[in-house]
Amino acid sequence: MSFFGGVMFSIVPFMFIICFVVVFGTIVVRSVKGVKEWKKNNDSPVLTVDASVVAKRTDVHYHHNNANQNMHSSSSTTYYVTFEVESGDRIEFRMKGNQYGMLVEGDKGKLRFQGTRYLDFKRI
Repeated sequence: MSFFGGVMFSIVPFMFIICFVVVFGTIVVRSVKGVKEWKKNNDSPVLTVDASVVAKRTDVHYHHNNANQNMHSSSSTTYYVTFEVESGDRIEFRMKGNQYGMLVEGDKGKLRFQGTRYLDFKRI
């Protein structure tokens, strides 16, 4: 067996293990962060405050797949709304598209939230 072939049989399994550990580690870390945020939100009180909608934004991600000579494209959109409360502080919440669509910059009302979780907004 040549030197190159011997080295490849030594390196490839090692690289496979490294990649597996990195991918698995990333999944575990993201899962733990998600559970921690969920628990923190659940432990937070539900607050209702006077607020106004000051900004809206979207974050669009495009996905392209060129498998088997068939081009497939898709996209996903994340919606964010920033509210300003009476103290002048601003809070940005991620929300569903149908909730986002019901809000207009300048709306004033009662914002209800729990931690980083948007619950609803009632115009006054």
